Amino acid sequence: MTATADIEQVVPYDAACPLVGVEEEYLVVDPETREASPQSAAVVARAAAVLGEQVGTEITRYQVEAKTRPCAGTAELESQLRRMRAAVASAAADEGLRMVASGTAVLGDVVPPLITDHPRYGIGIANYRSLHDEQSICAGHVHVHLPDRERAVLVSNHLRPWLPTLIALMANSPLWCGRDTGYASWRTLSWGKWPVAGPPPYFASAAEYDEVIGKLTEAKVLVDPGTIFWDIRPSARLPTLEIRVTDVPATAGESALLAAIVRGLVVTALGRVERGDPGPVLRGELLRAAYWQAARDGLAGDAIDPVTGRLSPASEQVAELLRQLRPALEETGDLSLVTERLARLQVIGTGAARQAAAHARRGSAADVVDALVRDFSAQLLG
Repeated sequence: MTATADIEQVVPYDAACPLVGVEEEYLVVDPETREASPQSAAVVARAAAVLGEQVGTEITRYQVEAKTRPCAGTAELESQLRRMRAAVASAAADEGLRMVASGTAVLGDVVPPLITDHPRYGIGIANYRSLHDEQSICAGHVHVHLPDRERAVLVSNHLRPWLPTLIALMANSPLWCGRDTGYASWRTLSWGKWPVAGPPPYFASAAEYDEVIGKLTEAKVLVDPGTIFWDIRPSARLPTLEIRVTDVPATAGESALLAAIVRGLVVTALGRVERGDPGPVLRGELLRAAYWQAARDGLAGDAIDPVTGRLSPASEQVAELLRQLRPALEETGDLSLVTERLARLQVIGTGAARQAAAHARRGSAADVVDALVRDFSAQLLG
């Protein structure tokens, strides 16, 4: 698991309740100006005294990345998430700074961003050029243990239809550099510009996946395996599947909810794979449209079913997701948590809805940053 190498020693694989880990990206902000601040290295240096290798820098100097260890239970995972965020927030405070979990920088002159000094990033800039201009964006990544890469690729096919629903649930980036974009997840659209990003293609096998990656590498589209930015990807070195489609959740409670849902999806999909179900082959234009709709409206409007093309309230798709996941969530012990928190989320609104509400009160982006600072270690959803 990218979140930690410990999974290499974990045996046997637990099909009913596989290990799960989370990576989160955060933004450092100045408490006076509320703008994104390029002081991530100082924050990471302090936080590492508590978190060790679980915290690190990211491509821009505004971002901090933190990651849990693999967990069997969601309660353990959420405890790690809260500890992780608390350590990062404390480190930032010691530097006179604050932390937020937002998919985009609410305020600040971050285009082009200040890039972290690392040889790999220099190679990436030479290859991708101005695509890096909008890299001050933050996602939430969930890693789920699977028995092998073959099944990881086949499971991916079953997860593709649910990616827009995950985007809608965790939408948390309506503002970008002081501007209200009118979208719930502006990060989703920004990230989709990359050549190997967005929903992964349908693959019939791991061999086909490796063949495509080989061709993309030969064509110099990829710098290395780390630049496979599809929203689902099997690890190149560990028996895990990474689902990386959403904005970083505003709170640790929402992040734990996301991880529980993703694991439920993986358990459900693996059962279908083992029964010989190849998964739906979606029309690319419908899946792309479903992404756009979810990124625009989050849970507040309608959603496109990428299998049928039918438009229905996003809340209905969430209800259908829960219905399909119920057996798996009972196996993992997460049914009550997911049921209660999904209901709660639809009452209090997504991170994007809460950002929009904070902005609407006085038309102040600074108010949004202040709300995000409070949310960073808040007990929302648990």
